Amino acid sequence: MPLADLPNSAEATAFRKQLMELIDGVGNALEDDCDTRLCSGAEAPVSRTVAMADGLSQGPPLETEAEAGPCQPASDAADGPHPEFVPLIPRTLTELRVRSSDVEAIILKFLLNSGPHLGFEIARQIRLPLTLISGLLRELKDEQVLVYKGAGSAGDFLYELTDAGAQRARRYWEHCTYYGSVPVDLKDYIASVQAQSVRGQNPKIRDLQRALLGLSIPLEMVVRLAQAVNSGLGLFLYGAPGNGKTTIACRLTRAFGETIWIPRALNVAGSIIRLYDPNNHLPQPLSPQASQSAGDIDERWIRISRPTIVLGGELTLDAFELRTSQTTGVSEAPVQMKSNCGTLVIDDFGRQRATPAEILNRWTVPLSKRYDILHLRNGRKFEFPVDQLIVFSTNLEPRDLVDEAFLRRIPYKIDVGNPSEEEFRKLLKRIARQYGIKYQDGPVDYLIEKCYKSCGREMRYCHPGDIMHQVLTYCHVLGLPQEITNEAIDAAVMNYFSLL
Repeated sequence: MPLADLPNSAEATAFRKQLMELIDGVGNALEDDCDTRLCSGAEAPVSRTVAMADGLSQGPPLETEAEAGPCQPASDAADGPHPEFVPLIPRTLTELRVRSSDVEAIILKFLLNSGPHLGFEIARQIRLPLTLISGLLRELKDEQVLVYKGAGSAGDFLYELTDAGAQRARRYWEHCTYYGSVPVDLKDYIASVQAQSVRGQNPKIRDLQRALLGLSIPLEMVVRLAQAVNSGLGLFLYGAPGNGKTTIACRLTRAFGETIWIPRALNVAGSIIRLYDPNNHLPQPLSPQASQSAGDIDERWIRISRPTIVLGGELTLDAFELRTSQTTGVSEAPVQMKSNCGTLVIDDFGRQRATPAEILNRWTVPLSKRYDILHLRNGRKFEFPVDQLIVFSTNLEPRDLVDEAFLRRIPYKIDVGNPSEEEFRKLLKRIARQYGIKYQDGPVDYLIEKCYKSCGREMRYCHPGDIMHQVLTYCHVLGLPQEITNEAIDAAVMNYFSLL
């Protein structure tokens, strides 16, 4: 409800005063810095999930990462004053919560596929310190599974499989071909999600202001969005296309903080689940100074930007389930696990290959209980936390898509409306200045009268950026000065609005 429409009572007056005091603290900054919604189109998602090819989780070591040990502060200038969860290297194989036979299997499969390697190279491949696996390597050598083929520096050795070792490695390979970093135990992953929960960040309106910097959004909507982000619960964005629903949804993650730590892979009852997804997770290594202050970081974990995953019309129900390759035996984590501690956006809701009813039925338990249940290929099932801001974005009427029971589970419903004429003019002027186009009131009056008022067309937040781009192209092609003219407006309108 707009502020002007609140009932004229003492309680409403007090509420209005309190709300306006809250807004006053950010109003000037928002109007100065956040008036350029979608300069080049309506809605550009941050990342969209794509099908990942099944294969081996291996390759060169990435940037600095960590494990599921105790929380430890790590001061990094970009991270702000709050301490961040940092997993530390376990001191013994027992602290790994992973069976020594599982570590053995990964080592033997690595040597089977890559040939003889020094001990430190094996440790780097599985992302554990050599001191932690040196005892296991000696045991394998004593069992005549490995032999020393040569000596390295500092007491290291070049390890090679024996015939018996190669036979054992092939048996491991038949079960699962994975030989990347040693997976993290599910309990440690759950602890990390709890430590980095979006609901534990408690972002304020200033945090949302920074997250939405560069967008033109009414202050009342900023306040409502801030409440949704602070709660860390569900959000329904609806309204006409072209007003920036997806862009807003993707920006909200920034209000929760910059980075989190996630395992590269998980061990759940002996099954390996690949969690780190380079298509949706952006690595953020610690600075050298922060690495020194953080302690010894477990490199089985990777520090990433808080994830924002966008699912569009390609969404099927399979995206919410484990996908296990029959060839490799490795499972791929579902999107609700990959987006933990971030934001999951179901964009163009109602236009997916799966029906709205099917999607909503699948999300009934995660939305109400904040956990989900997945099934492993061996028939066992396990629970894990579902901890992200989930945003449903649609151009359709929400009441036509979902029933009242589901709407109750999405506590925040926000209509992303059209700009007013004043906002439209202001945004057009700002974008013209950014493009280096001379702004003139006369042609803008001509545009509004011809394209909107005379034909009843509604304004959209994406229109100023799209029209100014057309004007700029028109001037470049004809070698004209970069300025808004009636002729340039006519050319832009003919191209842009011909089928709209």
